[in-house]
Amino acid sequence: MAPRLLPLPRQQSLYPPSVRNPFVHEGRLSARDKARIVLLGIILLPFRAICIALILLLSWPFAAIATFCHPGRGSVPLMGWKRRVTQCALQCLGRVMFFLMGFQVEVKGKVAGPLEAPILVVAPHSSFFDGIVCIIAGLPSIVSRLENLSAPVFGTILRSLQPVLVSRLDPDSRRNTINEITKRATSGGQWPQDTVTWTWQGYSFKELCVMTFCQPLTRVEVEFLPVHVPTEEEKKDPTLFANRVRNTMATALNVPVTDHTFEDCRLMISAGQLTLPMEAGLVEFTKISKKLNLKWDPIRDQLDTFAAIANASKGGRIGMEEFAEHLKLPVSDVLKELFLLFDRNGDGTIDFREYVIGLSVLCNPANTEETIQMAFKLFDVDDDGSITEDEFACILRSSLGVPDLDVSQLFKEIDTDNSGKIAYNEFKDFAFKHPEYAKLFTTYLELQRCHLQTDEEDDYQTPEDTYSQSKTSLSEKTPIARNKVGPESNEEDLSSTSDKKDD
Repeated sequence: MAPRLLPLPRQQSLYPPSVRNPFVHEGRLSARDKARIVLLGIILLPFRAICIALILLLSWPFAAIATFCHPGRGSVPLMGWKRRVTQCALQCLGRVMFFLMGFQVEVKGKVAGPLEAPILVVAPHSSFFDGIVCIIAGLPSIVSRLENLSAPVFGTILRSLQPVLVSRLDPDSRRNTINEITKRATSGGQWPQDTVTWTWQGYSFKELCVMTFCQPLTRVEVEFLPVHVPTEEEKKDPTLFANRVRNTMATALNVPVTDHTFEDCRLMISAGQLTLPMEAGLVEFTKISKKLNLKWDPIRDQLDTFAAIANASKGGRIGMEEFAEHLKLPVSDVLKELFLLFDRNGDGTIDFREYVIGLSVLCNPANTEETIQMAFKLFDVDDDGSITEDEFACILRSSLGVPDLDVSQLFKEIDTDNSGKIAYNEFKDFAFKHPEYAKLFTTYLELQRCHLQTDEEDDYQTPEDTYSQSKTSLSEKTPIARNKVGPESNEEDLSSTSDKKDD
């Protein structure tokens, strides 16, 4: 029985982007760079550290006055002299601080005011020095973690900027942030502009400060793009508006666009904790979760399963051998066919993204009660309501074409009560926890049906051998499954789970 090696249609929207990990900034310092940091750092580092500390201490009284007895705990905008004095003082001190740190800033474009553009998007947020943009733009409110307010001195200064606070522990934080930005953007200029920035992993704060302070000069280019005014179509569809803004910024920066989000960062960190390459967790969670109706917890659980399979290989991907070992089955035509369905890009391996999509598109739809009942009926040869190890082995050996297949380990895993027989409930529970087997079963039936159709065509071409060939085909290829669950009798059922449709 030969596998179908036809190219399968794939949805272009589920293709992975050809980009590097957007959340990790890898820096490699040469021996010359390290020597320069040490030599210059002896003089520059202590001098700049003292200057920055003094400027922060000078900034603190202005920030404390602005926030003293301010009502509403940040829910009411600063108005009047408090706002004017605070912005003027902090902006001047901020310019002096970045100058002493060695920053040479070149500004392109025109800064728009809060009435013309209430939201200011800054990207890419790949360092801790986005404050440069904030100083140039007139100290807009920023999106910041709630924990930053507890930092000594800096927390008071941050509070005076009236930030939009985000809590990673609050499940409603994202919705609350959107509502707060919307309220401020429609306030008619009462609030300062809001900046939206975000990053994840790179140099630590201490490393970044030390390397920057030891540089004689750091050149920065800040470009303010023309204000993007939403069209009527974009006003009705915020996602469309966001995508166009993102594409405009990506074009200006000459960088690609991806759909990676904070959930990808969480998966990336989890992948590293599971000794997988951190890139293994990047699946563009938001895009595939919307298209495939997936939730965070199931995908996180699937990462554990994927890691258990892929850790046998060094590259953090599942090969054919690891796939077969996970299913406790030998490499066969049926297994190769299933592996081909998972391997979307045809590189001979399955990454975590392909694994998630494969389970969602291929295995879970096939893992229905009807399919499980059909499979149980096939294995239960004597119709006594249970499956013995001999019955289990007979069907698997016949379907996979491996006469000496050892199924004892797989049988024991399904036989949870160690009774020596598999009841239907045990069979069903195992199937729901391991949906790959349901797809393996339907793939086997599909291949059997294709094989039988091929035999019938051959029989039609040689009428004199019709009886003998069809008898050999039926008796040798499917000796037991034939009289209980035949492929041709379930053609309708298989059509619903066939992989010939776009996945």
